Amino acid sequence: MRKLVLFLHSSLDGIVEGPAGAMDIGFVAYDEALQTQAQQILSTVDTVIWGRGTYEMMYSYWPTVSENSTASDYERHHAKWIENVEKVVFSTTLDKVDWHNSQLVKENMAEEIQRLKTLEGRDMLILGSPRLAHELMKLGLIDEFKITVSPILVGRGLRLFENIENEQALTLVESKIFDSGALFLDYKKQ
Repeated sequence: MRKLVLFLHSSLDGIVEGPAGAMDIGFVAYDEALQTQAQQILSTVDTVIWGRGTYEMMYSYWPTVSENSTASDYERHHAKWIENVEKVVFSTTLDKVDWHNSQLVKENMAEEIQRLKTLEGRDMLILGSPRLAHELMKLGLIDEFKITVSPILVGRGLRLFENIENEQALTLVESKIFDSGALFLDYKKQ
């Protein structure tokens, strides 16, 4: 059975979006080592799970990268990957999704995630979308948490773990310390 994996960058105090909103993530100690870690994680999945906000943000940027002469090789590679990966968007407000290999799910989120888990293929990844992740955590549907932790206290913003209602035991699968002081933590649900 496929797993649903959450991958997010966080501050030490658990902030995934600073006080300025969705793209207030300049605090992330993103360097070549974290880029390599992200590429390794992305190589294990064939489906990306997003909420409306992340989908709209990604769709407004990544399809333009291949024509951007200042884009790095990494950005071009990522743009090609994201263009071709299956994208499942959960939204009650969108009427359609136009991006290649995208499908819209407007209702029955828990049932749809359970159905997707039974399909053949590689794991599914919540890439960003912390608000959607909050809902999926409440439903107990996330099987694995892959989190990078940057060595900074942000103070205000959207926290990674909000309103957890039920205890969920986790097992540490992997941890890494990067030269930047950032950590990578991989926990699976028991």
